[in-house]
Amino acid sequence: MSYRKLGRTSSQRKALLRDLTTDLLVKERIVTTEARAKEIRSTTDKMISLGKRGDLHARRQAAAFLRNTIASIKEVDDGVEVQNALQKLFSDIAPRYAERNGGYTRILKTAPRRGDAAPMVIIELV
Repeated sequence: MSYRKLGRTSSQRKALLRDLTTDLLVKERIVTTEARAKEIRSTTDKMISLGKRGDLHARRQAAAFLRNTIASIKEVDDGVEVQNALQKLFSDIAPRYAERNGGYTRILKTAPRRGDAAPMVIIELV
């Protein structure tokens, strides 16, 4: 198999990858283990590629994978504007990488985790 199992069943692994990918798109930088970061790098690149396509089918495919979480809340003149992760992907993140053909994430190694000495990394959008 060409992917890491991360010590979980397939449904747990899919949920973990969905959560971490959504968190990375919302926060644009997260701290996690090295194995998890290497796995979510591929799913994040796929989501950004869907965002760059920008058509309805790509939006529905991304919506089927990403969690429905709030990315930002802004006050406008007479109300409040709420942006979720999917809207942020298609309106903010994808246009930023219009000229780039892949490699949307960067992995930076940090100190091992205290307790079990797991190799920790910071994964961020370039």
